[in-house]
Amino acid sequence: MARLLVIEGTDGSGKTTQAKLAADALRRNGIYVRDLSFPTYGTKSSAFVEMYLGGELGSSPEDTGAYAASTFFACDRYISYRMDWQKDYRRDDCVIIACRYTSANAVHQLAKLPRSEWDAFLDWLWDFEYVKLGIPRPDSIIYLDMPPELSVSLVAKRSETTGQKLDIHETDYEYIKACRSAAMYAATRLEWKLIPAYVVDISEGSPQLILRTPGDIHADIMKAMGFGEKQS
Repeated sequence: MARLLVIEGTDGSGKTTQAKLAADALRRNGIYVRDLSFPTYGTKSSAFVEMYLGGELGSSPEDTGAYAASTFFACDRYISYRMDWQKDYRRDDCVIIACRYTSANAVHQLAKLPRSEWDAFLDWLWDFEYVKLGIPRPDSIIYLDMPPELSVSLVAKRSETTGQKLDIHETDYEYIKACRSAAMYAATRLEWKLIPAYVVDISEGSPQLILRTPGDIHADIMKAMGFGEKQS
């Protein structure tokens, strides 16, 4: 079977950029790579996801419960796997790099629940996606961490630059804060590889949060994936 490596992270942390950099680096070194990104926007399987994120089910993330919302994203992954990348996963010479995966549910939906229910939800989620639905279990999950105040700023700038409308996850600051807390808990419990996507700059006197360079983050990701520093 292929190696399935997931790059997860806070909104604005550079997941998409880093997934592409990793895939390109491996291809340059002769490795067969399949890159994936979830949700699969614009496909039939993402219809419920897009309704949810677009606010059709409610203007707040909490309007749709953690278990219901999780099924939308999980079914999108299941259909994508069955109809698109199952053959690649069965190749022993393939590395699959996914931008977001089940881990996104562990962050964004866990945040909706009281702390006392977190362990039960994570147990349900892993069993639902990997056992009941039978989608592949990742070999490694890398989480790009970023404080919520920097995340909000970067996502807003991206929206202004691209014209891409913010979804209901990205417009709720308190929810983003809750997601980071949930992510730190899930990363520890599920042994994700945590990589900071930011540094604290004190060159101007008062501390400033700034995004690390893509190259620096990329180097850390390649090491975490087990490919070392020499992957170009």
